[in-house]
Amino acid sequence: MPTSEKPVSSKTDRMFKDSYSEAEAAVFLGISVSRLHMLLDEHVFNDGTPRPPDMILQSSDLVLLRFWHRSTPNPKVLRMPRRA
Repeated sequence: MPTSEKPVSSKTDRMFKDSYSEAEAAVFLGISVSRLHMLLDEHVFNDGTPRPPDMILQSSDLVLLRFWHRSTPNPKVLRMPRRA
């Protein structure tokens, strides 16, 4: 007897591509292209090497970029000192 199971969908069920343009990567990460450029400049091209125009990013690059985006402190948030 067939069962009527609905497929479970989540954010992780998205189709992953082999490569992403800068604009596609920014949309995928939910950030602006300028924020993407800032993350790349801060974490990858920080030795004086210029960032190449029209970069193509892989899905593994997006994992790192998402980590860096989430771990960057927000300058608009005032952190309270720890209590002793």
